[in-house]
Amino acid sequence: MNRLFDLSGKVALVTGGSRGIGRAITLALAAHGAKVAINYASNATAAEETAAAAGGAGAAITVAGDVAVPATAAALVERTIAAFGKIDILVNNAGVTSDDLILRMSEAEWDRVIDTNLKGTFNVTKAVLRPMVRQRHGRIISISSVAGIVGNAGQANYSAAKAGVIGFTKAIAKEVASRHITANVIAPGFIDTEMTADLTDAQRQEIMRMVAVGRTGTPADVAPAAVFLASDEAAYITGHVLTIDGGLVMY
Repeated sequence: MNRLFDLSGKVALVTGGSRGIGRAITLALAAHGAKVAINYASNATAAEETAAAAGGAGAAITVAGDVAVPATAAALVERTIAAFGKIDILVNNAGVTSDDLILRMSEAEWDRVIDTNLKGTFNVTKAVLRPMVRQRHGRIISISSVAGIVGNAGQANYSAAKAGVIGFTKAIAKEVASRHITANVIAPGFIDTEMTADLTDAQRQEIMRMVAVGRTGTPADVAPAAVFLASDEAAYITGHVLTIDGGLVMY
């Protein structure tokens, strides 16, 4: 009997794939048979450790680069194809935060978050679509956030970027569906990662008041959804936003 969600023979590029949610997705894709290119911005040690955990040489490579730079984003795709011969799956996960209330938020804080989280998603997706169109197959999975659905005080830049990822994904889903390429969004809620480590106890309590299941999420709660959306079994799902949030958006 065929195993569900078998990614054997598939090649994936995961941006921001060395830590947090990106690392969990990288390891889950590899565990289901995919070869993975792990993009990172600065922490080479974390990327190499993740590559080793994903199977090492022949199964995973690391590719440094800032997705906010168009030429660099294109190079990430080229290096993935050079290493593995093709690219089937893109996970747009690279992201940053620079939180502040809007009256105190600088233009630089706004630009940094928009450039990485939204423009970076555009840059890498644009670069990957040409080879996917040629092979008439592809899976694009972009990591947004419930902040892009309901907003979050102190995160106008982040919420705007993540809402933009949702609109962007729905648009390209319509553009490339005829080429057997799907584009979907995963919108995590309150997930324990480096990004949430600096929250105060009061902030955590306020967020947890809205989480129906009564606990924070982990990267391992998110990764299986990426495996599913990358698989052949998800071929009839596109333009969808899957919230993984313990019920937060119901609040």
